[in-house]
Amino acid sequence: MRRGNFRDDTVDYAAVGATQAPDLMSYPPERSIPAEDSWRIGSGEARFHAAGEALLSWTAQRGAGLALKDVRPASGPMYSGVSFDAEGKPIAPSRSESDLRYDADGTPYVGAGTTVRVDGRVKGMRADAELRVIFAIEEPRRVGFALGTVGDSVVSGEESFMVEWNENDEVWFTVRAFDAPAALLYRMLPGLTRRRRRELFTRYLRAISPLYTTPA
Repeated sequence: MRRGNFRDDTVDYAAVGATQAPDLMSYPPERSIPAEDSWRIGSGEARFHAAGEALLSWTAQRGAGLALKDVRPASGPMYSGVSFDAEGKPIAPSRSESDLRYDADGTPYVGAGTTVRVDGRVKGMRADAELRVIFAIEEPRRVGFALGTVGDSVVSGEESFMVEWNENDEVWFTVRAFDAPAALLYRMLPGLTRRRRRELFTRYLRAISPLYTTPA
């Protein structure tokens, strides 16, 4: 796995962090198509930690059939990212990003400010993109992160992945996204954007929870 220095690429959309907005589905960023789904993936502390560890080691992306070609953590003082509370207000990062972790093949775990290249197809539709980790969260009952497009994608926007261990002991996996069609074909046929997103959601769930449960 090649790892280079952090490059100050900027994302190619304006509404950074909008996947955390409570009203995303009603008021998505301009020209964007919003999507959201939640699944109960089990219960208990062990299930929560296992799902969180899988999420931060890119299991959702790999399980969706996306190849990680390049993972570039932020260098120097780590980009702290941005996180939001239940009302959409920004809050401080939940942990220090100074200690990098790596999986068995040497790929860095998800970290705020990391840039990653993914390549793949979903039912014949392109899923290649250069992405930036907008924020990463590791809390006692919540683990997750958001990815924003930097470029080379058929859509422009953001997706967030969150695993939560609720007070009733249930563990839930939630994915939220907004996609603005960027490629000409997708601008002409917005239904392709919805199809692509539905397939990605299904694959993410399979990766984090091999046993399907009932969607919320």
